[in-house]
Amino acid sequence: MAGNAQRDTQEEISYADYLNWPKDERFEIIDGVSYAMNAPLRIHQKVSGEFFRQFANYFKGKTCEVYAAPFDVRLASRSKRDDEIFDVVQPDISIICDPDKLDEKGCFGSPDLIVEILSPATMSYDNVKKRALYEKTGVREFWLVHPTDGMVMAYRLKDGLYSKPEIFDRLSGAQSGIFPDLIIDMTEVFGPIPDGYVVKEIPVEYSSKPASKRSGSREKSKKTRAKTGNKKKREK
Repeated sequence: MAGNAQRDTQEEISYADYLNWPKDERFEIIDGVSYAMNAPLRIHQKVSGEFFRQFANYFKGKTCEVYAAPFDVRLASRSKRDDEIFDVVQPDISIICDPDKLDEKGCFGSPDLIVEILSPATMSYDNVKKRALYEKTGVREFWLVHPTDGMVMAYRLKDGLYSKPEIFDRLSGAQSGIFPDLIIDMTEVFGPIPDGYVVKEIPVEYSSKPASKRSGSREKSKKTRAKTGNKKKREK
């Protein structure tokens, strides 16, 4: 779920602005910049639905809860004021184990595990911007799913940084690092293994450098952003 958006240099977008936008449109905010989302493709929904089913079955009767998009995750560590929150995302799947992070608006704070399902249009956004955001805000485990290749890249947080991802394909179950007995059946997600199946090697964009931290105080914007101004649609 990705695309480009032009930033208004005179103001930053907050969760308070976001709440005033049309309810029939979906947006995410990263570092005060808004990104518009188109409706997902069929394969995205099929893969997302199967992941959700297996996660929900595993966590049934347990403390952790599973949520599918659209579900607002406010990645702010301090202030709960809507006008002081500048990172709001709607992960494809969010797993939250701390009930204190859940409220009527969604989740305030970092989920324990997030799953994002890629499309050609979302590669840079999910694998760069959102991965850096999840690392910075302490999401313990982050899965990037490649639906056309039938693969999962699992990033685990260690000492505040994501380690090199573990890659799972159709020949193996996708196993969580923080829930050791949780194994996702990849053939249920992507279908039976076809004859002559060969594991495709996927280039891994990886950096051990820490994500940049937000610095300085933010001044409250004096202007109100137009609801549809400077937002570019992107395909999921």
